[in-house]
Amino acid sequence: MVAVNGRVVPDPRRRLPGRGAWLHPLPGCLDRAERRHAFPRALRVPGPLDAGEVRARLQGGTGPVDDGSGDPPRNGSV
Repeated sequence: MVAVNGRVVPDPRRRLPGRGAWLHPLPGCLDRAERRHAFPRALRVPGPLDAGEVRARLQGGTGPVDDGSGDPPRNGSV
């Protein structure tokens, strides 16, 4: 995940610019990270961040993620 214009966005290919962070592909981990204000701290950006895109991705499925690299899918990395 990376911060883009005040939002946390999934970066399964790890190609977006900026500092990235990892999150377990579990809704409970996302809830805890939001409660603890972990995203701004981990991504080193000021202010709150909207994690709606990450939440939508988690709700859409938590199975393996194919990042298109040709490597075996990673188990649910966001």
